[in-house]
Amino acid sequence: MFVQTQNTPNPNSLKFIPGKKVSNSGSFEISDKEKINNELVRNILSINGVTSIFLEEDFLSVNKDEKTEWEDLKHIIISFINDYYSNGNEIVIDKNINLGQSDFSEIEKKIVNILETKIRPAVARDGGDIKFKEFKDGVVKVQLQGSCSGCPSSTMTLKQGVQNLLCHYLPEVKEVIAI
Repeated sequence: MFVQTQNTPNPNSLKFIPGKKVSNSGSFEISDKEKINNELVRNILSINGVTSIFLEEDFLSVNKDEKTEWEDLKHIIISFINDYYSNGNEIVIDKNINLGQSDFSEIEKKIVNILETKIRPAVARDGGDIKFKEFKDGVVKVQLQGSCSGCPSSTMTLKQGVQNLLCHYLPEVKEVIAI
């Protein structure tokens, strides 16, 4: 098995692409190994310098602290990924999560649709994700995950990309902020 790595705009995040399914329940971010019972995720989070893992359908992004170098981590993480899949595991996160979108208002459904179809694919290419949290008084609140959380360019992406796109399609939207 050949695990590819890809740099992200966040220097403290690296995208790992195993060429196999990673999650069938959408995106999932975890920073506490005690809160998940998955061998691969627990092993990676046990490595000194690793701060969190973000899992998506076909990749995982690993975030590290600023003091640790990727050269000290990359080969260990790839080894854990290879071992996990070679031991017969087919997927890392195997849950079906109901997003509860039926509880959203019409404008919220439109916001989520734009986030999922126009913004999420671009953000995922960089190893991250964006999740809708709230819409109130013209302000959309989103959560940035994976490579996007803590990325130096995420503020510009949020304002010039996400906010401009949502304001263009939905005049009710006046501002987008990350929480």
